[in-house]
Amino acid sequence: MKIIRIIIQVGILYAFSLIGGAVEQLFHLPTPGSIIGLMLLLACLSLKIVPLIIVEDGASFLLAILPLLFIPAMTGVMNYPSLLSGTGAVLFLIVVLSTIVTMAVSGFASQHLEKRSERRERPCSKHLSQS
Repeated sequence: MKIIRIIIQVGILYAFSLIGGAVEQLFHLPTPGSIIGLMLLLACLSLKIVPLIIVEDGASFLLAILPLLFIPAMTGVMNYPSLLSGTGAVLFLIVVLSTIVTMAVSGFASQHLEKRSERRERPCSKHLSQS
């Protein structure tokens, strides 16, 4: 049953991507349709038009297999060694630095969100203990 739910939720996420692609072509926007679809999904989740539970398992599944989706791209890069020969060290440095920055920003953001969520929970627990 969970597999069917994941397939349906991935389909819903794909539908948002298709809608974003249609919006891009309809209005001739310079932004990729997949990004427009993600912004539409974010707006729908923020405005509670689409409840999180409708896409949660599908998104978790896609995030779990995300590294596998990069294998074809990396294999394609290996077909062009000239790309890496002259600027390989610079590309390597950029990848390492951007990875470090991404990890640091993600860590700080998750710590900030965790502290914020703890602050929200504290008044509730005080209120319950006083009752």
